[in-house]
Amino acid sequence: MTGAFPLANGFKAALREGRPQIGLWQVLASPIAAEICAGAGFDWLLFDGEHGPNDIPSLLAQLQAVAAYPVHPVARLPSGETWLTKQYLDIGFQTLLIPFVESAEQAADLVRAVRYPPEGVRGVAAGIVRASRWGRVPDYLDRASEQVCLLLQIETAAGLANLDAIASVDGVDGVFIGPADLAASLGYRGRPGSEEVVERIEVAIKRLKQLGKPSGLLTTDPVFGRACLDLGSAFLAVGTDAGLLTRGSDELLRDFVGGGGKATTAVY
Repeated sequence: MTGAFPLANGFKAALREGRPQIGLWQVLASPIAAEICAGAGFDWLLFDGEHGPNDIPSLLAQLQAVAAYPVHPVARLPSGETWLTKQYLDIGFQTLLIPFVESAEQAADLVRAVRYPPEGVRGVAAGIVRASRWGRVPDYLDRASEQVCLLLQIETAAGLANLDAIASVDGVDGVFIGPADLAASLGYRGRPGSEEVVERIEVAIKRLKQLGKPSGLLTTDPVFGRACLDLGSAFLAVGTDAGLLTRGSDELLRDFVGGGGKATTAVY
């Protein structure tokens, strides 16, 4: 295969061009759930390796399940360990979200982890991994680093205090604000909608826009989500697969037992 690099990161390109990307969180660790959600039309799906019951084989299966759909897979790692970052990249993720980043030094280490030497420390195994189509992409080693999109998660008071320094590290492509953990760090555990937490998030979004760095977050509140987009957020997750299943099953039973469902002639 020759010519243009065939594995361009459309999500990264959209962020650079200022096109907001709307996504959905995947925590069920199910290829079937992933494929169903991939067909809905979201710009991106986040596969959660931090709080979802995922490992490398289960993530690979989900990547394969959504490969036929025009949706961009993003992975949240459980931590920013270099060896784990390498495995996520090797199975084919191009966009990574790293949780619990609190310093520019940590951010710089993560940038090195996703780049091949001499700019970084990612291990070279292009001939035997899915990311390079098992060596069928001849210029993979020369082009892969530029297509990686590195998103760093700020979710503590310390991280917010170092927001400018973290966002200014070369190679950081975006900053994700984690409302739940940030609320706990600020003394509002379980109350991410508290006035102070919301205010701090809004200030962070505005500051990141001033710095020219794309920002994102996860919220199931559509009013707050649209407000964040208006403030300048570039990538927004608007729900979770588990949340959709929970609400849908609750509503189905409530409507049936309460007799509120509409009549239908469908038979399965």
